[in-house]
Amino acid sequence: MTSNHAISRRTLVRGALLGAASAGLLAATGGTAAAGAVLRLPAPTGPHPVGLRTVHLTDPSRTDPWVGGVREVMLTVLYPARTVRGCPRAPQLTPAAAGFFAEYAPLAHPGLPRAGVVDWGAVLTHGHVGAPPLPGRRPVLLYSPGGGDARTLGSTLAEDLASHGRVVVLVDHPGDASQVELPGGLRTTVLYGPPDPETFRTMIDTRVADLRFVLDRLGDLPSDSVMDLGRIGVYGHSAGGTAAVYAAQDDVRVRAVANLEGYLDLRPPSGPGRFDRPLLLFRTDGFEGAARIDRSWAGLRASRAVLAASDHGAFSDFAALVPQLQAAGLVTAATRAALVGAGDPSPIRAELRRRVGNFFCRALRDE
Repeated sequence: MTSNHAISRRTLVRGALLGAASAGLLAATGGTAAAGAVLRLPAPTGPHPVGLRTVHLTDPSRTDPWVGGVREVMLTVLYPARTVRGCPRAPQLTPAAAGFFAEYAPLAHPGLPRAGVVDWGAVLTHGHVGAPPLPGRRPVLLYSPGGGDARTLGSTLAEDLASHGRVVVLVDHPGDASQVELPGGLRTTVLYGPPDPETFRTMIDTRVADLRFVLDRLGDLPSDSVMDLGRIGVYGHSAGGTAAVYAAQDDVRVRAVANLEGYLDLRPPSGPGRFDRPLLLFRTDGFEGAARIDRSWAGLRASRAVLAASDHGAFSDFAALVPQLQAAGLVTAATRAALVGAGDPSPIRAELRRRVGNFFCRALRDE
């Protein structure tokens, strides 16, 4: 669907100010972050190595609500690989994206290190670029990241799901994502700070339309030969969880949805108190919006889980990265607790992977 909601001038002005500041940083650094602390993402636990391909799609039927012109989306497709010999591991961020993120991160998440302290461009994923897929027909999972986040901040969970035999498609939403590397160059966010209600509705409507567009195009993607389009699930974090549920509403192609701490009070999903397919509602025990989450989820027929000793960012790669920053003396315990919680990241990560993996295994009849 195309959004009809106006975008707040105040929100756009905040985004323009951030963009101007970040443009100055990129000019000064040549589009890369200065050398600094190097962080590592945890390895996936499944039996298969992970292949990775990046895809650019355009939707000529829609006008981009943030900047005008044809709507574009970027995807990362992860899948179990037959071999990864000779296929390099992909960086989490391109050089230009890393340069912007170095400036953006401490503004969006106060307490994270300033630009130049962390080498964000040196963080490697466990996805091997262009690796040949393992033969077989596999369930397909679409992922929508948290509001303001790029798809790359969902790498750890996605790689684990792929290593256990699924095809996972990470979807970026240019405009509200912090940064997206498009074929025409780096596109940065137009938003900064919590969106007002109208802007939030525009963001969700745009994400829903993006997800449904990607569903339309799954058969055209690289690795489509190993996708079982009769077993499709969608999951998302925060605003991505909200969009995942609403995208699946009345779309029979989606057989299961996992909502990782996303509000559902914009409209009732599939009618008052109803959702007619397997649904996982998963939240943390430290999220300040827990009361609103619980109200918006009330009455829904779903599997429910709580991630203990954690906060909202624990559903993203920050769960692995921020404790490393604290161990290096680069963030305080209070910053860590506010962003991902104070709990031990290893059992939290294991619980997240287990819950989400088992849910889709049951719902999509993984083999």
